[in-house]
Amino acid sequence: MAIRPIPDEDLPQGDLWVFGYGSLMWRPGFDYIAEFPARLIGEHRALCVFSHHHRGTAERPGLVLGLDRGGTCQGTVFRVAESLRKVTLDYLREREQITGVYREVLRSVSIESDARERVQALAFVVDRSHPQYAGALTVEQQLHYVAHSHGASGANRDYVISTVKTLEACGCHDETLHRLVTLLQNEAPLQEAE
Repeated sequence: MAIRPIPDEDLPQGDLWVFGYGSLMWRPGFDYIAEFPARLIGEHRALCVFSHHHRGTAERPGLVLGLDRGGTCQGTVFRVAESLRKVTLDYLREREQITGVYREVLRSVSIESDARERVQALAFVVDRSHPQYAGALTVEQQLHYVAHSHGASGANRDYVISTVKTLEACGCHDETLHRLVTLLQNEAPLQEAE
């Protein structure tokens, strides 16, 4: 499916703000001036995207996070210097939009260190009409995909565990993801074929 990037003229002028809620929090992959804890209202973090590239394959899909409708999401907002906007946007589109499962959107996020400060940040929201949208899965269903999948960026279990460690270091306890990590720690890791 074709990606629909936000036209440059629709992005706020000056520095670029990027909202991270999953692996962008612990492996942004781009240069930034500053990062802050932030909260987005109107969407929530969910393991709702089948991964056919980074954490799985088409034959053995993994699960990665998406922002899905409703609720709130605690994450990280990154401030990127205006001079690095284009290179950062190019990088993010290459990383996040391999299959077009996300929609690029601008969202108002509150910087947690000063709840009165709000910024317009680029965020990647799951496209519910995309075939890789997994919808709401039980923790047991999530475990089935996550425990036994591996993609170009590594084991799916490592992605989930790294995300939970980062969330907990930020003081955010995601009950569903925490429960999944507990179950993953009791599962034997996937052995890659030699």
